[in-house]
Amino acid sequence: MRLTLAFLLTAAVTFNVIAFAQEHAAGHEWTYEGAEGPKHWGDIKTDYATCKVGKQQSPIDIKGAQKAALPAIQFSYQPVALHIIDNGHTIQVNYPAGSSITVGGKQYQLQQFHFHKPSEEAINGKHQDMVAHLVHADAEGNLAVVAVLLSQGNSNEQVDELWKYLPKEKEKESTPDNVKINAFKLLPIDRSYYTFSGSLTTPPCSEKVTWFVLKSPTTLSKTEIDQFGKIYPHNARPTQSLNGRVIQESN
Repeated sequence: MRLTLAFLLTAAVTFNVIAFAQEHAAGHEWTYEGAEGPKHWGDIKTDYATCKVGKQQSPIDIKGAQKAALPAIQFSYQPVALHIIDNGHTIQVNYPAGSSITVGGKQYQLQQFHFHKPSEEAINGKHQDMVAHLVHADAEGNLAVVAVLLSQGNSNEQVDELWKYLPKEKEKESTPDNVKINAFKLLPIDRSYYTFSGSLTTPPCSEKVTWFVLKSPTTLSKTEIDQFGKIYPHNARPTQSLNGRVIQESN
């Protein structure tokens, strides 16, 4: 019985992580414009129907958040060897096991992070220049995403390092020799946040994803924004209807 339970838990985590990997897998089924753009994702194939009919879709415009005594997000990110890929939709950094967040006693392991231009999330109608989405999964395979808003300003040490190793071809992971990165360097000093239930922001738009959007942006330079923009000038899904969801805001 214990072996069966362990197998089921492992299978659940594997399924969710594979599903998220497939969400960002390179391909030409969906895009950010035209006939395969966001308005049409739900019609491309049955597996993407949630993009059209889901009621807890992301991203959202964060308005009317309710202040609450929420637990702090405890970040435990470790330096790791760089694994970077241009997957056809964004630049993504895959993260080996051993880094996590803990929120209210619940732990989520960091799986990967990637970028969107402009930020998919808005706060009171305002988008930032870019956003980094740090994707985590718990032991049951439930996903949690930390969104770090990025606005034009001073150079970002971690982004600057990443951009030195932008892949020259799509769909092929690159692991440069002796290059270490640390997702912790992406975080702002103030880590207060908004939280709500949402979805993946690209097909298959699966729901029941817990979102933590950090309230304070961190910066990156115009040059860093432009470097990403040469590859992906616009890779952000429009904001979706809130449909009565409650947004909470930490003190």
